[in-house]
Amino acid sequence: MSQAAPEPRKTLDPDRVAEWLAIHPDFFVGREGLLQQLKVPHPEVGGATSLLERLVHDLRARAEKAEDRLEQLLESARHNEAQYRRTRELVLALVAAQDRDALGQALSTQFSEHFATPAVALWCPASLSDAEPRPPQAPRQVIDEHAGSRLAGLLDGRTSRCVRLTPTDWKRLLPHTSAPRRSGSGAITRLSLGEPLGYLILASHDPDHFRASMDTLFTEYVGDVVARLLIRLGPDHA
Repeated sequence: MSQAAPEPRKTLDPDRVAEWLAIHPDFFVGREGLLQQLKVPHPEVGGATSLLERLVHDLRARAEKAEDRLEQLLESARHNEAQYRRTRELVLALVAAQDRDALGQALSTQFSEHFATPAVALWCPASLSDAEPRPPQAPRQVIDEHAGSRLAGLLDGRTSRCVRLTPTDWKRLLPHTSAPRRSGSGAITRLSLGEPLGYLILASHDPDHFRASMDTLFTEYVGDVVARLLIRLGPDHA
C-alpha cells in the first residue's frame, strides 16, 4: 500500500506577518522565551544575533545620535551667544565714538580683537571732510574718483559682497596697512542713508577668510550702524 505524498509546506507572507505584528504589538507579552530564540542579522559584524541584542544595539545607536544632535545644538547656542556678545560690544563701542576718526578707530580695534579681521578701511566722500580742521586719521580715508570707481567695480552693483583683494587693490584701498604678498580677501559694503556716504571694507590677509559664498548680512548690519553714526558725527561734531 503506497503512502500519500506529504503536503507541500506552507509559508506565510513576510509582509502579512509584519502587518499582523504591527496590529498586535502585545503578541510577545508572556512569550519572552520566543523573543530570545529569534535571530536577526547583526548590523556590524555579519552573522546573526538575538532580537534582544539587536534591540539593545539599535537603542544605543539612537541614544548616541541623540547625544550628538544635542551637542551640536549646544555648540550652536554657545556660538550664537558669543557672536551676540561680540556684536553688542562692537555696537556700544561705535556709539561711544566722539568723532568720525574715533569711529574708524573703534571699528579697527573691535574687528581686530573680536572678529579676527586685522584690517579695516572707512572710505568717506570729501563732503564729509571739507569742514574738518585736520586730515582724516586711519583707518578713515577720503574717497576719490579712482578709489570710488574701484570699490563700485568690486561691488558690481550689490550692496555688499565678499571678494578677493589683489596686492594692488589692497595697497589702494587699505593704504594704512601692510599688503599681503599674494591675494587677500575682504567684505565690502556700501554706506548710504538717503545719500551716498562711502564704503566700509573689512579685510584679511587670508584669501579664504572672506569667501564669495559667505552671507554678508552682518557686514550690511554694521554698515547701517556706521552710516547713521556718520550722519550724527557730522562736521559740527568734529
